[in-house]
Amino acid sequence: MLLPEITTAERTALDTALLDALNPLAASMRARATGLPEDRLWAADPADVALSILSTWKVVDEEVKRLTAISARTAGSYGASYERMGAAWGITRQGARKKWPDAVDKLEAAEREASNLELFGGTAELRRETSSGGWRWTGQGADGTRSEDNVAPSHATKEEAAAHAGAFLKEHTTDEG
Repeated sequence: MLLPEITTAERTALDTALLDALNPLAASMRARATGLPEDRLWAADPADVALSILSTWKVVDEEVKRLTAISARTAGSYGASYERMGAAWGITRQGARKKWPDAVDKLEAAEREASNLELFGGTAELRRETSSGGWRWTGQGADGTRSEDNVAPSHATKEEAAAHAGAFLKEHTTDEG
């Protein structure tokens, strides 16, 4: 997923909104730090004023990180995977997992991930469809026969797909002995 580009007009509007939101916080933080009345807050050494603004941006940065983590946990609670979160943030799945380690419930994530089934000398892969949320399987029996699950709609649960894959694998064992 490519990240959307921000237009010049959108960047200008965002800068204005951020600065409008920053000014009261910066004034409040500077008043607490210096004890100066509000009408004298900015009548100081320009470096001190700039450093006050810098420290206020640090507070805003931490708040953005906190709100971002909340958004990631919300997405995870609705079933988004680390892969999708990473794509939205422009990082890898592993990067998203490191950035927001508690965003996806590990048990639910395991339920959503593809897995392999080995029975009767054959193998099948169980996978979740992102479009429907249902389950499908692809298998190869011990006799070399390959099959793909083509039922419509897909199976409701991973267990149901595994049962169908298992039945296929049982039908396609080798006839040795």
